[in-house]
Amino acid sequence: MATLVSDDGAGASRQRRAQRGLTRLLIRDMRTLRRLIRPQRLEATVPEWIEAVRALVAQYGNASATAAADFYDAERVAAAVTGRFTVPLLDPPPDEKVGSGLRWATKDLWPRDSEDPATTEAQRQPMEVRLDQAEKKAEAVAQKLVTDQGRGTVQEAVRQDRMAVGYARAAALGACAFCRLLAARGMVYKQDTAGFRAHDGCNCGVIPVFRGQRFELSAHAREWDRLYREYAAPYPGEQLRRFRRAIAEHG
Repeated sequence: MATLVSDDGAGASRQRRAQRGLTRLLIRDMRTLRRLIRPQRLEATVPEWIEAVRALVAQYGNASATAAADFYDAERVAAAVTGRFTVPLLDPPPDEKVGSGLRWATKDLWPRDSEDPATTEAQRQPMEVRLDQAEKKAEAVAQKLVTDQGRGTVQEAVRQDRMAVGYARAAALGACAFCRLLAARGMVYKQDTAGFRAHDGCNCGVIPVFRGQRFELSAHAREWDRLYREYAAPYPGEQLRRFRRAIAEHG
């Protein structure tokens, strides 16, 4: 008889807690680095800050990948599949990818002429406000990069492991409508590392499914699927908006 695996199983919950724990530690350490940015010396200090954050992303990204590999190994054991397999750890993101994300997060710090029509409202704020906004954006960028390294490790393992048949998406109860919609699709993701779409702040997990297992949506994911089919599916081009409204009214 096929064993059941679900998006709210014990392993998935432990993995979500582990990744969120890494995120909390990452953000704690990032906030200690804010002192590196000196408003009077942005050209010199912002690049130094980017280098320091890049080192943190590499450190926590490797921890995320290791935790994901441990999770995959445990799920493989629980599935009682045969054969040995070593999970390949995903490499940290390229330096340029990290740098471009952090430069985007800090773009409003640079001085602008308040009379220039191209100046945004964010750029007209006091420096302390702009620093706070840049910090929040940078934290979201770093969180996604770190969590993606863990998610990517599971995806790559599924791709290489002959005993894996695919993976599903696990979204938390408080996830956004976009993530809930994708999680409600179930185990439709196969040997394709490009199939997982995540946004800044996304805590969705990747659940491997092995031969001899049957994936089953959790009760809350089944409800998301029902809401989508009833209130959103019949309206091409408006599905996400209608699904978001359905969650707000009926979820």
